[in-house]
Amino acid sequence: MTGGPAEVRCLLMRGGTSKGAYFLADDLPQDPAARDELLLRIMGSPDPRQIDGLGGAHPLTSKVAVVSVPDDPDDPDVDVDYLFLQVAVDTADVSDRQNCGNLLAGVGPFAVERGLVPAREGQTSVRIRMVNTGDLATASFPTSGGRVDYTGAARISGVPGTAAPVVIEFAQGGGPLLPTGRAREVIAGTRVTCVDNGMPTVLIPAQALDITGYETPGELEENSALRERLERIRLEAGPLMGLGDVHDTTVPKLSLLAPPVQDGAVTTRTFIPHRCHTSIGVLGAAGVAAGLRVSGSIAEDIARLPPDGGRLRIEHPTGFIDIEAAVGTGGDGSPVVRRTAVVRTARKIFDGTVFPRPGQTAPPCPGLPQQGTAGDSPSR
Repeated sequence: MTGGPAEVRCLLMRGGTSKGAYFLADDLPQDPAARDELLLRIMGSPDPRQIDGLGGAHPLTSKVAVVSVPDDPDDPDVDVDYLFLQVAVDTADVSDRQNCGNLLAGVGPFAVERGLVPAREGQTSVRIRMVNTGDLATASFPTSGGRVDYTGAARISGVPGTAAPVVIEFAQGGGPLLPTGRAREVIAGTRVTCVDNGMPTVLIPAQALDITGYETPGELEENSALRERLERIRLEAGPLMGLGDVHDTTVPKLSLLAPPVQDGAVTTRTFIPHRCHTSIGVLGAAGVAAGLRVSGSIAEDIARLPPDGGRLRIEHPTGFIDIEAAVGTGGDGSPVVRRTAVVRTARKIFDGTVFPRPGQTAPPCPGLPQQGTAGDSPSR
């Protein structure tokens, strides 16, 4: 398939620990197949270096946010709709099977930049529907003189320098926190806890996989036996979590847990699902945090929870992320999430016009190593 506009208005932003291209839905083809083919040419896929497009040769930097006003402009709970698309690096694939909590940090500022939401003096809050799953979130960030203020003192691990805080609070009331109905399962011979707090995630004790949980992402990716075992767990967990056959999907994610190294609650190494995240996705961390609060989960013997029941610090390979997660009990006695909130930052990198690579999407260059795929999205 070929075609589409010869140039497209685009805003490149860092959202959290990811980087992506943000578009208004009206600036892209309405047909999903035509839209995805255009985005592959914009990002420079498939090519391990993405040398001819905006992509950064890694799943963390090959992401797209598509933002629009909601179909029902009178919906009191939604200001904008946000569709996340993971563009594969070395294959001609575009996936909409999951959210991305990092790019979510840039959606509110983008909505103000494009005039979809007016800026308030001091602070603006934008209510966002994540189209991929239907979940709702509210992002609040500084604004002044009708513009977004990106400067500030907030610091997040994995991002140099500081920026203005973007406080994201996730609406509760979605599906069950424990999609299998139990706090512990034995899957592929391994003790696990399956959670879904916006991102289907399997929590696994690192020691159960014959590793420490403190290895670098590179060391874990080189462990072929570990990766094969993790994939067996993932494929078996999918149907149990109500996800069906997950051979060709990016969920569930797999978070390996070990005791904290510093002053956090737990140390994590997260597979997304085939590459090890250099940090952890926002919604993946939200799932870990909620799982730590579940009585009887595999985290009970691993995590060190704060005595005051406050914010949880989730350690990852490049630092930490702080998550507020409150879990209570539903009417049927099952655990339910009462509140999830996180502080992220975002920054506008450039605003202008992108020129898609002309012609039909090409196959990857022969002889070059294959790196990221749509199944490797770190997203949430």
